[in-house]
Amino acid sequence: MPHIVLEYSANLEDRLDMHALCVALKDAAAATGVFPPAGIRVRAHAVDHVVIADGDPQHSFIDISIRLAAGRETAAKTRATDAVFEAARTFTADVMAESAFMLSLELREIDAVFSRKASSIRDYLPLDMH
Repeated sequence: MPHIVLEYSANLEDRLDMHALCVALKDAAAATGVFPPAGIRVRAHAVDHVVIADGDPQHSFIDISIRLAAGRETAAKTRATDAVFEAARTFTADVMAESAFMLSLELREIDAVFSRKASSIRDYLPLDMH
């Protein structure tokens, strides 16, 4: 864990390197020490149909959702939320400065009662990433 999911307006495709943003968020999440590096998954999905505020098609957004297993202390979740959000703010600073852009992030805990997992990823990673 966690899952870090970006939903973004497709009009950002030409203005931001989404793969590089995913890497930046993965690195920020790993650096917190809150999440095991082997469990971090970052993905981004473009949204083609968007209406923001007054409907100007130049407006853009990125909404980041972090889902993680329950059980971490509030201070750790706050530290992780702040670190990932700050990495996103830094990465998108030029877009924010030059255009109408909205950035948001929310962290949610996954209820273990209703969560199932299977993975072989650790079998393929260096031991220091476990």
